[in-house]
Amino acid sequence: MTGFTALVEEYRGGLLENVHYGAISVVDETGGVLYSTGDPEHVTFLRSAAKPFQAIPVIKRRIDEKHGLTGEEAALFAASHRGEAFHIDALESILRKTGIQEEELHCCPTYPLNEDAKSQRLRGNEEKRRVFHNCSGKHAGLIALSKHMGWDSQTYYRLEHPVQQEIIETLALFTGVSQEQIGLGVDGCGLPIFAVPLKSIALAYLKLVCPDLIPNEETRLAAERISKLMNNHPNMIADTQFVCSTLLKDSNLTAKGGAKGVYGIGLHKERIGISLKVSDGSEQVWPSIIASILRFIGYSNQHTIDSLYELIPNQIVNDNGLVVGERKAIFSLQG
Repeated sequence: MTGFTALVEEYRGGLLENVHYGAISVVDETGGVLYSTGDPEHVTFLRSAAKPFQAIPVIKRRIDEKHGLTGEEAALFAASHRGEAFHIDALESILRKTGIQEEELHCCPTYPLNEDAKSQRLRGNEEKRRVFHNCSGKHAGLIALSKHMGWDSQTYYRLEHPVQQEIIETLALFTGVSQEQIGLGVDGCGLPIFAVPLKSIALAYLKLVCPDLIPNEETRLAAERISKLMNNHPNMIADTQFVCSTLLKDSNLTAKGGAKGVYGIGLHKERIGISLKVSDGSEQVWPSIIASILRFIGYSNQHTIDSLYELIPNQIVNDNGLVVGERKAIFSLQG
């Protein structure tokens, strides 16, 4: 547990049942750590929290405009959609407009992550599909970019491919970590994924919402566009009952989570970036942690904080809907 501290305790019947450990980093526009708990230097994979940055090369070339995509469709380039019907309709439209065949997507066939959407597909005796995969929008964008640039679209998922090399270059620009120091792995969907210190994830999200910090004009404009797409179409980024979509309804925030408990948030007016990692990978405690961070910094939009508690209340209920316990955010941020 080196570098982690207790973030959330869960009680049942008045007895401590579970403790979620992790680390949090809050940075200013210089990349300096304003507040933290645990180790802000803890290196972790961004997983799907990298998606807005993986979409930057696609948005820089205005692939969406070249193919006449709607804002909802373009937002899927940065999404971890959960397979609701409106997601699949938009994805199928992307494939039609770009001429991409579903079989070209490197992500494996699966069922939607949203349980209701999954049940609907199963009741209809539908097979698993690649477009049901939560990363399919990202894959479609990278294939479309590869074809536009004349790169081999069949190997877009390989680390040495030009599109992946440009993504690493983009991550280095946003995080302030040199390309040589970025940790590399393979994500669940088969694409390369990247590891940097928590404070660097926070800085990347700050630059996303404060693109004036980005020296390159094309990248700066792409950051503005992808942030706007995410805020304008929040339900495309996850689904109607998920943390990312809830936060993105606040136009002052750009936020995205990733597998295994990692999360990044940029606050525009406050010009700060936030990142967190839950060591056991839990996503259920994200709302409690994020709401507590926003309260600590004196965030002015109480509605956003309340929405997080409504999404996953601190009260723990059983299968019969009876309150049987509670969860408590117990960390304190140190300056």
